[in-house]
Amino acid sequence: MQTRVHPLRMLRTKTPNPSSFLSLHTLHICRVQSYFSFFCDQAKRTQIRFSSAALGGETTVSSTAATSMTNTNPEVPLSEEELERKKKKEEKAKEKEMKRLKAAQKAEAAKLKAQQGPSISKASKKKTVRADASKENPEDYIDPETASGDKKKLSQQMAKQFSPVAVEKSWYAWWEKSGFFEANSSSSKPPFTIVLPPPNVTGALHIGHALTAAIQDTIIRWRRMSGYNTLWVPGMDHAGIATQVVVEKKIMRERKMTRHDVGREKFVEEVWKWKEEYGGTILKQLRRLGASLDWSRECFTMDEKRSNAVTEAFVRLYKEGLIYRDLRLVNWDCVLRTAISDIEVDYVDIKEKTPLKVPGYKNMVEFGVLTSFAYPLEENLGEIVVATTRVETMLGDTAIAVHPEDPRYTHLHGKFACHPFNGRKLPIICDSILVDPKFGTGAVKITPAHDPNDFEVGKRHKLEFINIFTDDGKINSNGGSGFVGLPRFEARVAVTEALKSKGLYKGEEKNEMRLGVCSRSNDVVEPMIKPQWYVNCNGIAKEALDAVMDENNKKIDIIPKQYAAEWKRWLENIRDWCISRQLWWGHRVPAWYVTLEDDKLKELGAYKDHWVVARDEKEAEGEAKRVFSGKKFQLTQDPDVLDTWFSSGLFPLSVLGWPDNTQDLKTFYPTAVLETGHDILFFWVARMVMLGMKLGGDVPFQKVYLHPMIRDAHGRKMSKSLGNVVDPIEVICGITLEGLHKRLEEGNLDLTELKVAKEGQKKDFPNGIPECGADALRFALVSYTAQSDKINLDIQRVVGYRQWCNKLWNAVRFAMTKLNDNYTPPKTIDPKNMPFSCQWILSVLTKATSKTISSLNSYEFSDASSAVYSWWQFQLCDIFIEVIKPYFFGDDASMAASKAHSQDTLWVCLDTGLRLLHPFMPFVTEELWQRLPSPKHCEREKSIMICEYPSVVESWRNEKIEYEMEVVESAVKSLRSIRANFPAQERNERRAGFAVSRNEQTTELLRRHEMEVSTLANLSSFTVLSENDAAPAGCAVSVVNQSLSVYLKLQGAIDVKKEREKLNAKLTELQKQKDSLNKAMSAKGYEEKVPEHIKEENMAKLTMLMQQLLSCEEATQHFEREVASKAEI
Repeated sequence: MQTRVHPLRMLRTKTPNPSSFLSLHTLHICRVQSYFSFFCDQAKRTQIRFSSAALGGETTVSSTAATSMTNTNPEVPLSEEELERKKKKEEKAKEKEMKRLKAAQKAEAAKLKAQQGPSISKASKKKTVRADASKENPEDYIDPETASGDKKKLSQQMAKQFSPVAVEKSWYAWWEKSGFFEANSSSSKPPFTIVLPPPNVTGALHIGHALTAAIQDTIIRWRRMSGYNTLWVPGMDHAGIATQVVVEKKIMRERKMTRHDVGREKFVEEVWKWKEEYGGTILKQLRRLGASLDWSRECFTMDEKRSNAVTEAFVRLYKEGLIYRDLRLVNWDCVLRTAISDIEVDYVDIKEKTPLKVPGYKNMVEFGVLTSFAYPLEENLGEIVVATTRVETMLGDTAIAVHPEDPRYTHLHGKFACHPFNGRKLPIICDSILVDPKFGTGAVKITPAHDPNDFEVGKRHKLEFINIFTDDGKINSNGGSGFVGLPRFEARVAVTEALKSKGLYKGEEKNEMRLGVCSRSNDVVEPMIKPQWYVNCNGIAKEALDAVMDENNKKIDIIPKQYAAEWKRWLENIRDWCISRQLWWGHRVPAWYVTLEDDKLKELGAYKDHWVVARDEKEAEGEAKRVFSGKKFQLTQDPDVLDTWFSSGLFPLSVLGWPDNTQDLKTFYPTAVLETGHDILFFWVARMVMLGMKLGGDVPFQKVYLHPMIRDAHGRKMSKSLGNVVDPIEVICGITLEGLHKRLEEGNLDLTELKVAKEGQKKDFPNGIPECGADALRFALVSYTAQSDKINLDIQRVVGYRQWCNKLWNAVRFAMTKLNDNYTPPKTIDPKNMPFSCQWILSVLTKATSKTISSLNSYEFSDASSAVYSWWQFQLCDIFIEVIKPYFFGDDASMAASKAHSQDTLWVCLDTGLRLLHPFMPFVTEELWQRLPSPKHCEREKSIMICEYPSVVESWRNEKIEYEMEVVESAVKSLRSIRANFPAQERNERRAGFAVSRNEQTTELLRRHEMEVSTLANLSSFTVLSENDAAPAGCAVSVVNQSLSVYLKLQGAIDVKKEREKLNAKLTELQKQKDSLNKAMSAKGYEEKVPEHIKEENMAKLTMLMQQLLSCEEATQHFEREVASKAEI
């Protein structure tokens, strides 16, 4: 019976011939990289259309070329060409009719045989009826409605195509309701814990969150199936600044009021209302992605338990002397009126004079300008010229620094300059650390209260620190009466004009600079001196550093390893951590200021030693009475809140119940692994380690896996203004180009940015984004993780994996047609007496299992996904399912045992393969696994997610069988390569194939596997010849390797030029490799310096290349003989 070939198998004929017996693994890795782009290219060129039949169904290929119309006018004589065309058409019609008659006869014979044979079972009759397309009931292919939380009801028949929206519906609610995600703190299983990096309560799922969730869920599902007591804790961060900004904008939009108009208490109430109504969107979206989080332990950084943990941590650290209050320089946001952390500062590189829009200013503000001006010197010593990019800060200058060895200023050491606007005396100080005498004039203005470098100079020289700005960025009384009340950038212009009027202005020039901008408000960050609470990090940072770097007592592994150097750099140069913020939303600092009745200064914080720290006001009152015994006082709680990173730093402890000694804390701390982005290695990871070791007594996790940052397909950072931001939900559900445009329009881009963004979307997503489903997105993201520190995300790759899901779907559809209603899966399986193909697929399955597990253990997720993908795609679907089809055709009694073995092997492969794939693609694997026949000898688990993860079965390994299949496949690939050069209309025709082997081992091997070669290469026959046999005539030839050539019978014309070019190219490449190797082996010192085993390998390579050259030359000669014989005829 004719073997039907799946279209994807024909596409593979384009793969170049291997020059030697490559291992299947090597071939598969190559295919993984080229499969999708190759598929698209072939689909465009040949307009391949897949039938709706199960995998292995017939394929229709339609050419894009338009056919000429036949001459139908009987009065016009036909040309010779038209007569020839008509003759061919009639011959084709006759041939088609003959085939139809034969098919009809065959069907009649089968019918007669069925009538004469044994009665058919009711189950088989039912299946036959269902297979009859004319009697199909469309409703049989549609899943019935399932109530939320119930186990999904599956359609009677599998849909003919994979549909993400249909497959991914209902499963998650059932998993969650069934308690499959929940950990048991009393379990005897080994614990494995991951804490989800808490996303901001304001956030929606972005592609970075999707990557985090995909990786972590892959880990947790794998560990759960591997027998661990897995806990994956979900939570949300209150996101102090981000949330406050959102609610402030909402109040301004709806009521035209600021938070100060509303008042602190009412404003905080508004934030809680907003949180309850809109917060937590991202956690719902994580469910859509399939994240198997333990929702029974969901937490929020400002819920009661977490708030108590934050207070307790602050109090304990304060009592140990690790938290203190000090006046220091901070990053100040004048719009938000708060200090911000370094991670909340974005930097803009400015090359030249550049006008920028700054919040709160009508006119653009110029940056990248270096302004020079002079300070007049006392004692009639003239003037000294300085330069600055922030000329307004000269109002707070308290000194001028020069280098002590600069001869230009030696005479000014110890002298003073005079401030032109307030008469302040500015000492000329010597500072070799700050001043470079070769830069500019060699004189530097010093503003200790508004510049980080100047702050250090001020401390070294005990200068006065004068703050000239109000919290909202206006000039205060320290700036001089002429400038009070001016916004800082308007003051910049005013100061410049005032300098000009006094003749002190010396000009300006362009200047490259980095401008700090707040990521939340877009305000230009202002360095300001403010009293804040700090954590002394010296001691705890040393412990965190040693936990990673001390090889003799390492407690944490960082993956990838290169980030350990960054860890070392950060912690060796750590500064004390500013943990207070001037916000209203957040954990209030648990510190109270004590104002004594007899204090002269009554302002909050006027005296450094008047602060008490306590867990609540009652405790604070008791502490104040102890410290200020017998004195009357008033208590005022610090209005500031704590840095969000402080509560986040406690997260691995607080989510498990700390400071209480809970069962969760005993069982699940320390956690197993932290997975996050490398950009917050210091801001979050290091702080968790410092706080965890200090307060929890141990590191918070044993491994840190840092995933790459996601860019667009062109390597650009994702930005709304570029239009390249990818919303994971839009990838899962699909969206039109118009829908993408609408999302941009609903944002806050200006018209110019909107136009650029739309053009970007039009270029990258001309047809929008097709529905891909969560499984395809997850698999794509996980497979990308090998790309160093950046991922260039191409949506077409996700689309490719969505198509691959269809391949899996069809593989199971095929299986369901071969595993009849009465099929019972085996208890165990022993490959020894099975057909060759069954032994081979089990061997490569256990090898793929081994590779997947070892890759997951070493956090090489891309390698793990590649191992699973390669086995399913190139070994199960492309080879095994194709090669066992002959066992299911006809009623040949000799095939009965092979058929039974193939059924059992197919079931084992699908069951094992789906479990192997489940952590990566939970939805489609659950649905397909539920459709597989259940074993009768035991009750299987309710869900694939709680099944046992596949383990390596050593008895399945068979290197000899794998080698034999490598030889078979290499022959098949070469035969397909020949077929690919045939005219399109001849490529699907079955024809005779031959192999000429130059060694006895290969000859015997191929003769044993004639059926496999014939089936996979779609041959009418396959004959193996020895080296002494005459080469088959009338064939095209392809050299497989040094010991094997294959031939395919020609039935029509061949492209002589193309075939000759192909053979010549192979000859040239082989000669090039041989010459290169000869050159290396002839190099000076080769014999003395090169290790013996390398010399042996090179000699073996040279021998092989020489044999290949001889084989290729032989093929070329055969080809030329064939061409010559055709010409003579």
